Amino acid sequence: MATLLKGKPVADVLTEEVASRVDALREAGIVPTLAVIRVGAREDDLSYERSALKRCASVGIETRTFTLDQNCSQEELTAAIAAVNNDDSIHGCLMFRPLPKTLDEMAACDALDPAKDVDGITAGSLYGVFSDQNVGFPPCTAEACVRLIEHYGYDLKGADVVVVGRSLVIGKPVAMMLMGRHATVTIAHTRTRDLAAKCKDADLVVVAAGHIGTLGADAVHEGLTVVDVGINFDEARGKLVGDADFDAVEPVVDAITPVPGGVGSVTTAVLAEHVVQAAERSHPVAG
Repeated sequence: MATLLKGKPVADVLTEEVASRVDALREAGIVPTLAVIRVGAREDDLSYERSALKRCASVGIETRTFTLDQNCSQEELTAAIAAVNNDDSIHGCLMFRPLPKTLDEMAACDALDPAKDVDGITAGSLYGVFSDQNVGFPPCTAEACVRLIEHYGYDLKGADVVVVGRSLVIGKPVAMMLMGRHATVTIAHTRTRDLAAKCKDADLVVVAAGHIGTLGADAVHEGLTVVDVGINFDEARGKLVGDADFDAVEPVVDAITPVPGGVGSVTTAVLAEHVVQAAERSHPVAG
């Protein structure tokens, strides 16, 4: 039976530290505030939104939601982003992606004020990740993966890691962050030839492909650690599941993150930390 790498202990430590920083800001008359922009009502987005709002409330961060219809225009989305940019009381913004295909996602990301980009979606933040510079904020989920791995004492130096997923949301940035900690990283994806064989050669697999069952029993081995970033709604079973076939993989591997209860809870804690950092940067006297 695998060790479950639960996110709660990691999030609790981070949340306690964030709460103390929020208290300091509030004593200085500054209320850290997060704006959430969501287009449509995807089940995975709604689940994360609920968790993020709950986390922020628990540490004293205010939240404002901007909800747009699935069929909204680019102009309506741009207007919502402009409202966030122009409101000095808002310190950070979380915009859910992927956006509907009818919208220009790159233009939407570019429209956001980089100073309020607490989830690593602007070019400046991504530059910081890929150049290993302390610029902007890395994507929250990518950072959460690294925080969780390090919390449980995993030695990344020299480790062979396979990241399954190549998006700018998780796959590519988490690969860069792991390389920054001296892991040897292979970026794979659902079209990788003989994906299972590549995963079997790894010490650690981060699976973030966004597809149920991406990682099965044929892709794992004893001693392997699996960080499952996937959040998928399985209609057949009526619940959220990860990208790994948990029932098949868990009896074989050494350690695995559960879904839900794994990376997601750490992600919201990292998001809260980023909002506080943005508020501190906006008001250096209170920082």
